[in-house]
Amino acid sequence: MTKITLVTGANRGLGRNTALSIAQRGGDVIVTYRGNEAQAQEVVADIRALGRKAIALQLDVSKSADFPAFAGVLREALRETWGRETFDHLINNAGHGEFAPISETTEAQFDGLFDVHVKGVFFLVQALLPIIADGGRIVNFSTGLTRFASPGFAAYAAAKGAVEVMSVYMAKEFGARGITVNTVAPGAIETDFGGGVVRDNPEMNKHFAAMTALGRVGVPDDIGPMVASLLRDDNRWVTAQRIEVSGGQMI
Repeated sequence: MTKITLVTGANRGLGRNTALSIAQRGGDVIVTYRGNEAQAQEVVADIRALGRKAIALQLDVSKSADFPAFAGVLREALRETWGRETFDHLINNAGHGEFAPISETTEAQFDGLFDVHVKGVFFLVQALLPIIADGGRIVNFSTGLTRFASPGFAAYAAAKGAVEVMSVYMAKEFGARGITVNTVAPGAIETDFGGGVVRDNPEMNKHFAAMTALGRVGVPDDIGPMVASLLRDDNRWVTAQRIEVSGGQMI
């Protein structure tokens, strides 16, 4: 049976690359987006061009009160498109970054990060758990910044640190159903994340490249294929792990 993967925030960046990488390896994909439906539909079209099934659903992961309703929409979409009651893999990718030193971080920035990356992940998993198939996979995105410190990312890294701990508890609690839970922690990546701080700032790019064993910052193609590979049956015995994909940053 073809596996179905839901990727949050899959209309751009690492989410888009992950969704396409999954499709290239024979999986079907549910793409979620917050506001840019046109981008999401482009990803859906690209996946269908690969011969796989795909749909796009709107979801704002900062609004946990909407998750039960989203679960209902997802159930109906699964029935209509796949004739199934469950899906197999959940990739919690959606998110944003804030670049500010602790002395300048606002409470609104802090709350926004935790609403999306911590509360959003926790309660979306809770809402969708009944329709994740036994033997399924959950992958939560973290960051290399939980292992090493880079000034300006304290609130973001703290939120991702919470995601890592949460993921271990999920792995423990969901193990009886054969559901694995892991975190993938990218290093510095050239995307529009955080306003393109790594991609568009030559000094920042050079700074992170200099501290990376492979001599450059990452690109989306360094991450999406790795996440897709983690969903393969070969990796069924991997759970409760933090897997850093950073090219050897700060080693």
